Amino acid sequence: MQADLIITNALIVDGSGGAPVRGNLAIQDQRILAVGEFQPPAGANTRDAGGKVLAPGFIDSHTHDDGYLLAHPDMTPKVSQGITTVVTGNCGISLAPLVRDAVPQPLDLLGPPGLFRFATFADWVAHLQAQPAATNVIALVGHTTLRVAVMDDTARARRPRARGDGRAAGRGHAGGRLRRIHRHVLSAGGGRAHRRDHRRVRAAGRPRRLYATHLRDEADHIVPAMEEALEIGRATGARVVFSHHKLAGERNHGRSRETLELTPGRPRGSRLPGLPSVSGHFHHAAAGPREPSLAHHDHLVQGLSRGGRARFPRTHADIGPGRAGPARKAAAAAAIYFVMDEGDVERIASFPLTLFGSDGLPFDPRPHPRQWGTFPRILARMVRESGLMTLEQAVHKMTGLAARQYGLAQRGRIAPGCHADLVLFDADRVQDRATFEDPIQVSAGIDGVWVNGRRVWNEGRALPAYSGQVLRRAPDAA
Repeated sequence: MQADLIITNALIVDGSGGAPVRGNLAIQDQRILAVGEFQPPAGANTRDAGGKVLAPGFIDSHTHDDGYLLAHPDMTPKVSQGITTVVTGNCGISLAPLVRDAVPQPLDLLGPPGLFRFATFADWVAHLQAQPAATNVIALVGHTTLRVAVMDDTARARRPRARGDGRAAGRGHAGGRLRRIHRHVLSAGGGRAHRRDHRRVRAAGRPRRLYATHLRDEADHIVPAMEEALEIGRATGARVVFSHHKLAGERNHGRSRETLELTPGRPRGSRLPGLPSVSGHFHHAAAGPREPSLAHHDHLVQGLSRGGRARFPRTHADIGPGRAGPARKAAAAAAIYFVMDEGDVERIASFPLTLFGSDGLPFDPRPHPRQWGTFPRILARMVRESGLMTLEQAVHKMTGLAARQYGLAQRGRIAPGCHADLVLFDADRVQDRATFEDPIQVSAGIDGVWVNGRRVWNEGRALPAYSGQVLRRAPDAA
């Protein structure tokens, strides 16, 4: 056996949802060469896992890392959690195709204006391929970005010329037009988009592609919003990813029983077109106080108390009276809202088709702690502490299920021939450390991370191995 590295004495959780097994794993040329009980040859490069868990690298199904991949290719907030693949372009906003000196909201969430320098989506992808980051990328093109690229007023419907310009901006993948980008996906978002614009996905999409949508409403009108997304999925034959699946506001608490009925689980291996997938995001302190609390923005930082329980009246008094005044003065402020019910979070998280995503803002000077701790928090809180799901179930959602939903070939599994995207962690010690008060902290218990066979994280520090790839949907993906 000729192997670049052999990891021995590991508890292998292979991403399939099956029971863990003890054994060894050999890596050669970016791929898994062998798995099981075998004797490493004399002189082989080995690492003793010490009985810790070896799993496929985690897939972060909802990120806004589009610009961070360029500015900080080490991707420390992600590889430190065991994440080896990030999905970008969510909430309808992507870095490309757009060249602007002044970037409007909400696109400015993706980073400074200097990063918006790619006239076509293919230009951005080519840059990532030429200068890869530490993680793989599943690249979505944002519907809002396309609208901003060709329209002065995104509140109106697009005119025919703007539609043609949008298709031109999206050209690139495999030499095709915008519809070719749907070899990845189209991420639609923003309540300002007209329904007939959303339905134009029909012209751009192809059967068995994926349509990721920021739901039009996540509170009182969530059911019509989900039905609208499913209508698009049925019309195009596309697989639908809801993001975010949550129930905001106290009067909606408990309605996850109702909304999950719209996303019926299917037997594994189902090839029904339009099969919905739920993109779930585990929010820290999801069952906190009902009033929203202003978080960090210059002098508004006092609006968030240590326990996250500050009340709006205090902030209102700080920044001035009037219905419109506070909104204008706090226009650039970040906010953390405690509007969900823990029962809904757990019910959605444990649903068989739910995926997990961090949904953090990496350029935020004081981001939500989920940017740095989502996946270890799930392993600590939902697996080890509460037993909401087993270790193999959680890993399956983070790996094999996500890879299947995004149409990735030979990813998200530990098996011979699969890409060597791996994470080694201590199941008894893994824990998020990021907090609202100090959110930029690496998690504990993540010992090693490999992306395409190269180690990018080693016991508390990132390594300069920029081995990520831009991943494409397999042509025969269900």
